[in-house]
Amino acid sequence: MAKQKSKFVCQECGYESRKWMGRCPGCNQWNTMVEELEGPSVKSGGRKSLSTSPDGTRQQPQPITNVTGEREPRIDTSLKELNRVLGGGIVPGSLVLVGGDPGIGKSTLLLQMTAILAARDHKVLYISGEESIKQTKLRADRLGAHSDKLYVFAETDMDLIENAIDQIQPTLVVIDSIQTVHQAGVTSAPGSVAQVRESTSMFMRIAKTRGIAVFIVGHVTKQGSIAGPKMLEHMVDSVLYFEGERHHTYRMLRAVKNRFGSTNELGIFEMKEMGLKEVKNPSEIFLEDRTEGSSGSIVVASLEGTRPVLVELQALIAPSSFANPKRTSTGVDQNRIALLMAVLEKRLGMLLQNQDAYINVAGGVKLDEPAIDLGIAICIASSFRNHTTNPTDVVIGEVGLTGEIRRVARIEERIQEAAKLGFKRAIIPEKNMDGWTSPNNIEVVGVTTLEEALDITLEGRAPSW
Repeated sequence: MAKQKSKFVCQECGYESRKWMGRCPGCNQWNTMVEELEGPSVKSGGRKSLSTSPDGTRQQPQPITNVTGEREPRIDTSLKELNRVLGGGIVPGSLVLVGGDPGIGKSTLLLQMTAILAARDHKVLYISGEESIKQTKLRADRLGAHSDKLYVFAETDMDLIENAIDQIQPTLVVIDSIQTVHQAGVTSAPGSVAQVRESTSMFMRIAKTRGIAVFIVGHVTKQGSIAGPKMLEHMVDSVLYFEGERHHTYRMLRAVKNRFGSTNELGIFEMKEMGLKEVKNPSEIFLEDRTEGSSGSIVVASLEGTRPVLVELQALIAPSSFANPKRTSTGVDQNRIALLMAVLEKRLGMLLQNQDAYINVAGGVKLDEPAIDLGIAICIASSFRNHTTNPTDVVIGEVGLTGEIRRVARIEERIQEAAKLGFKRAIIPEKNMDGWTSPNNIEVVGVTTLEEALDITLEGRAPSW
């Protein structure tokens, strides 16, 4: 009997080697090479291609001008936050990957979504590879998921899962999780690179050839990325990340890849005892614990996709006891902090080179757009000079290296959101003042330089910076 060969495969990038290595040459990660036995290759006749229709007929190449475009209506999940992130609803035949930290609420969100679709007469198959049917039933009882159209199946074998899909013919399939599914023809252990790759390709074929929307749950590594080969994210149509702070009940859903919509949208949920509840006005949530009358605090109007969100920026500037001062930030880019502090020091004469700087975005949200530059600069100057800001002010603007305030996009939506929450004054770039009408219940002030903005926003400051 011939000796069975083995190979070592990196569990991060899929690099293969005949011998074990401590460091993967492909991704430079340590201790990721795992031994896998080489099994017989899958014969081409045992696997259907994407050009094979469910009735067995094979499509032929044809000119694109002969292809009739069909726009299928999206499936409404009744969760507006989820619909926004997906681009307007679930596209039939799409393959969506959902990742997030353990216990963040991925299974709760998907079971809640399937319960809503089942209640609207859609057949849904929820496949759990990590829980038994009784454990899934306990969560369904807590969420109020009671429908004859919701089918639950605890299985990890790919062939049995495909047979169940053929038998039920569902509209939507949920796989929780892809790391537990295995194929008999692949000798690697479940969760390995080979198993994840082959299982995902099978689900992709099922989704594309039968028009069934498939949601698969993926584990994440300690760095926060989807576990398994990077190829997994390339194969699917959409990649959603479910994130949140363990000490907060709020969860944020982001799309880092979406073939059917924008990747800039943000969905916000609140974890309750009866499941996830949509947060319709996240600005109120981020501002509810704000302390008025303190220095180093200002409210900015950021834009997450098409949604304006008002959040509080906080800064603490303190003398440093080290040769190299600390620059620590949470929720904003640390390099942007260093840039704005250099502008304050060069253009306004603030001596910040011997000061520790701590910048925080309240609520755990992450901001990465340049329109928050003015807010960061103002809260740094406010903490450094120990001057309070007006609690009814909201600031918007990008700061250039010469200290000028530059134009930002979608200024009207930002100011309308601020006016709706009761803010009395908005400081915006002067070049954004033309071409639109501001609400009557908020004063809009245009500024051209950073010094001018500081003169307006900081109360009781010294005559000279």
